[in-house]
Order: sequence, then structure tokens, then C-alpha cells
Amino acid sequence: MPERPREVPSPWSRAVPLGLAAVLLWSTAATAFKLALRSASPCMVVLISSAFSLAFLAVWNAVARTRPTRADFLSALPRGFLNPFVYYLVLLEAYDRLPAQVAMVVNYMWPVMLVLMHSVIKWRRPGAVDLSAMAVSFGGVAVLALLQPRGTGSMDAVGLALALASTVIWAGYWLLNLGSGSGGSSDSAGLMAAFAWGTLFLLLFALASGRFETPRAGTVLACLWIGLFEMGLTYIVWSRALAVARDPAEVGNLIYITPFLSLGFIAVVLGEPLRPATLAGLVLVLAGILIGRRFSRGEAARS
Repeated sequence: MPERPREVPSPWSRAVPLGLAAVLLWSTAATAFKLALRSASPCMVVLISSAFSLAFLAVWNAVARTRPTRADFLSALPRGFLNPFVYYLVLLEAYDRLPAQVAMVVNYMWPVMLVLMHSVIKWRRPGAVDLSAMAVSFGGVAVLALLQPRGTGSMDAVGLALALASTVIWAGYWLLNLGSGSGGSSDSAGLMAAFAWGTLFLLLFALASGRFETPRAGTVLACLWIGLFEMGLTYIVWSRALAVARDPAEVGNLIYITPFLSLGFIAVVLGEPLRPATLAGLVLVLAGILIGRRFSRGEAARS
């Protein structure tokens, strides 16, 4: 009798659970930020979290018998300056000033900024659909800023500006990765090198600005969570999910679950009542991102 062919396990079955695990962990980030900021400054939260992430990445690379080369460290310097140094400082300052749900939704529109910045760098005029996508997402931010519950006062303009600035910085970080041909978060050795630079910059900044302080136990625990599940381990899990997926889109689309899960954690753990304006703003931000993605795929198909 002919030998029965062995069934090959579907990569999908491995990719999706990994992607969902990363999405679930990333969904806790906004809550962890707020918990850490209750007892420490944004600078110290980012410094301690980055140090934990660096320690984890060092252990990970030691177990995998890989380590950053001198070239890795040189190429990682500008990336480490942007992330974690500048990006997380700006983002945590925004979280310190805004409700967690508002900061999270505004920060989530970085893909729209990526499209806009890529057009500027390539000297390409954004098309009508590009502009429509940006207008829809910025409309979501406007809803968040203008539709305030009565008696809560006006939205913190500086915090809102910082949240928007974080989207520009994060988009710039990914453009830098693309331009240098570096995978960034998909390369654990390169990621470790970037966090080594970023942690050094953060330490020097904390000492020079007089913001270095002895952290409390609760702060350390929240920063440990951030360092592992926002910065370090989750990047590796997500990268692995993309690597084993048959089509990156089947994993990439899972990321749209993140803000809704995040709102759940914010409501349950932080006790922030979810505002109708938050849900309306989130829907508009996501709609703008989806419009931009659909347009990009259509253009690629026509090309």
C-alpha cells in the first residue's frame, strides 16, 4: 500500500496564537503606563522600563548565542535615540497629562503619519485617498479633543500635542529602519543594541535634568511589566508571528484588536469611565488607517 502522506502543520496555526499573545500583551501598555506614572515621573518610568527591557534582551541573546556586533551598535545609535529615548519620553509625558483612553487612541494613528511622512520624503504629493484617510483620522482626534463631558474642563492642549508628536516620532523610527535596511524589532541583537543606546541616553538625561530618583516598589513592578510586555518580549513574539505566517496580513490585521482590548483594561483596572467620544474617535482613527491601507494595496495591484 502506498505510504500515506504526512500532514504538514499549517503555519497559520502557529502564527495566529503568537500574534494574539502579542496583541493581548500590548493591550495592557496604556494601563501599565498610568499605574507607573502614579508614583514616578515619565523620565524615571521610561528609564527603569528600558533597563528591564535591555536586561531581558541581553539574556535572550545570550541563550540564543547571539550578540550585537560593533556594526550593530553603530547602526543602532540613531534608532536608540528615537526609540526608546525620545519616543517613550514624549509618549509618557502625554500619558501623564491626558486620560489613558485619549492618549492611547491618538497614539494609534501613527500609520497615518507614516504615509504622510513617506510622501514628503519621496517628494510625492499625497493623493486624494491619502488625504481623505488623514482627514478621517484627524477627525477622530478632533472628536476626542472637542467632545468633553460637562464639568471636566478643556482637553490638555500640551498633552494632545505630545501624543500627536509621538506618532510622528514612531513613524520616523520605522522610516529609519526601512531606510537602513534594518528590521529593528525583528532582530533581537539589533534591538538590544538600540535599547543599550536608549537606556544610556535616558540615564544621562535623568542625571543632567535632576529627575533621577529612587523608585518605589510599585513603580518597579509596573516598569518591569512595561519593559517586558511593551518593549522587549512582545516585540520578539510579534516578529516570530510574522515570520511563521503564510501571509503577514493574517497576523497584521490582529493589531486592530489592540485598542479595543486596551479600552477594556483601562476601564476595569484604572476605573476610567469610557466616553462615547473615545469610541467615536477610535472608530474614525481606525477608519482612516483602513482607507489608507486599502488604497496602498490597490495601487500596488495596479502597478
